[in-house]
Amino acid sequence: MSIYQQLLEREKANQPIKVGVIGAGQMGFGMIGQISRIPGMSVTGISDINVEAAQRAADYYNAQADRKESIIVSNDFREVIQSPHVEVIVDATGVPEVGANISLEALRSKKHIVLLNVEVDITIGSVMHQLFTNAGLIYTGSAGDEPAAVVELYEFAKTMGMEVLVAGKGKNNKLNVTANPSTAQEEADKKKMSSHMLAAFQDGTKTMAEMNLLSNAIGFVPDVVGMHGIAGDLDSVIKDLDVKENGGVLNNFGVVEYVDGLAPGVFVIVKGQNEAVAHELNYLLKKGDREHHILYRPYHLASLETPITIAKAVLQHDSSIHPLGTPISDTVAVAKKDIQPGETLDGIGGYAVRGVLETHQDMKRNGHIPIGLISGTVVAKKAIKQGQFLTTDDVELDPSTTVWKLRELQNHLFQEDGLQKELLSSIITL
Repeated sequence: MSIYQQLLEREKANQPIKVGVIGAGQMGFGMIGQISRIPGMSVTGISDINVEAAQRAADYYNAQADRKESIIVSNDFREVIQSPHVEVIVDATGVPEVGANISLEALRSKKHIVLLNVEVDITIGSVMHQLFTNAGLIYTGSAGDEPAAVVELYEFAKTMGMEVLVAGKGKNNKLNVTANPSTAQEEADKKKMSSHMLAAFQDGTKTMAEMNLLSNAIGFVPDVVGMHGIAGDLDSVIKDLDVKENGGVLNNFGVVEYVDGLAPGVFVIVKGQNEAVAHELNYLLKKGDREHHILYRPYHLASLETPITIAKAVLQHDSSIHPLGTPISDTVAVAKKDIQPGETLDGIGGYAVRGVLETHQDMKRNGHIPIGLISGTVVAKKAIKQGQFLTTDDVELDPSTTVWKLRELQNHLFQEDGLQKELLSSIITL
C-alpha cells in the first residue's frame, strides 16, 4: 500500500500522525503550511526560540487546516518533544548544538526524528542513527533535501542493476567563500530568510554538508578536497565528470560532486552493466551512443517533501536517508578571514569559518576540525590565516557542548576495527 493510501486510512480512522516541529523559520513555516492540507497528518506542537514565530505558524496552520488542533506553542523544545500528543519530531533548526539536544531529547522521549538539519547529521549522525535504531526508533534525513533526492535516484539506478559512477547536485548559489551575514543581509531580506542561512549557502558550506550527508549514506567520497565544482549542463557533465584517461577531471569513479548550472536539480551518472543494457539506455534516452548517461531530477522541493519522510518513518518504520555506519566524509572548518589569537569564532553561516568536504580519513590524518564542532565558545589559540584549515592546535573547542560530547562518543565507538556496532550495542544495553 502506498504512503498516500496509508495516510487516507489514517484520515478515515481519525488517527492522524501527530507532528512536533522545532524551528518555525522559512523551512519550518513552509512545511507546517504544507501539512495543513495533507490527509492523515496533523501538527500538534511547534517550538521556536522566537515564540511569536511559533505562534504565527500555529495560527496559520489552523487557518488552513480542515481539522483544527490545540497546538502546543513554546520557546522550549522539550515541551513539544515530551508531549504525549506528539509522536514524531522534525528538527528544522539547522544549528548543530541545538540539533544535538533535540535529538537526545527525542531519543529519551522515544520519538522518531526527521532532520531538516544537515549540519548536525554530518557531525554526529553515525552515533545518533545507531542509538535510535537500537531504541527501535527512526532517525532520518528529509526527503526534498538534495542528499535524499540523490539517494532516490541512486537506489532507482542500483535497483535496475546499473553501475553508478557519480552522484551529486546542482549548486543553487554562486560560490563566494567570504560570504557572511552582513554581505548576505540584503538578499536574505528579499528572500525572507536568515542571513546566516544564506551566507552558509553562498560560502559553500551547505553544499559541502549536503554532499557529506550523501557520502555517508552511499559510501561515495569526494574525488578531491572540496570536490571539483565544475560548471556545465546535462550534456557537458557527462564528458567532464569522467576519469582523466577519458578526458574528464576525475581521478576515480564512486564520487560525490556538485555542478554549477544544474540547480535546483540532482543527478547520478550511470553506466549500463552490459551491452544489452547499454543499448537500451542509448535507445531510450535519445542522446546517441554513449558509454555513460545522466539520470536527472530537475527540482528538489526541500521542506515541502518532508511530510513524505514523516509518513515513511511512522507508517513504514523506514528512513529517507541515514548514515551507513562509520563516517565516510567530513565537512571541516576553514578560516574565512584572518583570525587573531584570543578571538572567539562563530560557527556555520557566520563570519569566521566555512566548511570544506574531505574524506573522514583525511580529516583524521590532518587533524582537521568538523565544522559542526565550532559551537559554543571556541577561541583561537594562535593567529590563523584566511583559507587555513583549522586544527585543534589552532583553536580551543568547547567540551561543554552537547555536540562535542556526542562527537567524542562517536569517535570512541566507531573505531575501525570492525567491532564498532557490536561495541555500541553492548554499551547501549548495559
